Amino acid sequence: MNASLDDIKKLREETGAGVMEAKKALEEFGSYEKAKEELSRLSSLKAEKKADRSAADGLVVSYIHSTGKVGSLVEVNCETDFVAKTDAFKDLCRELAMQAAAIPAKNVEEFLKQGYIRDDSKKISDLVNEVIAKTGENIKISRISRFKVGE
Repeated sequence: MNASLDDIKKLREETGAGVMEAKKALEEFGSYEKAKEELSRLSSLKAEKKADRSAADGLVVSYIHSTGKVGSLVEVNCETDFVAKTDAFKDLCRELAMQAAAIPAKNVEEFLKQGYIRDDSKKISDLVNEVIAKTGENIKISRISRFKVGE
């Protein structure tokens, strides 16, 4: 398969892979879906390799729903303040805070297993793994809190 620029760009956005990685996967597997599956699998492997590394920096991010009745706080950690300042990390934190407000979870482990509210084919752990692959650093969700008026 000859990889088109549109397919490469779309695959990069969905998986967090680099340009050459996305192009190679498209050419090697011959279909967009197979390439996406393989790159997602590779993201998980990269995340596993980094899991033992210390993640002592990061951000605490809040989200308040437009009704003002539901909100959340999440603490997301990474290895360095450099990554904590990147758009990819900040975007991940905002998405995680929105997810935490939308769907209650008893703990971080349960939260990681939830389907992502913007794309139910992904789990929250997949979303985190994609950003780990992009940044090259270990990322962990340390704490989540959800608040709802009257609860």
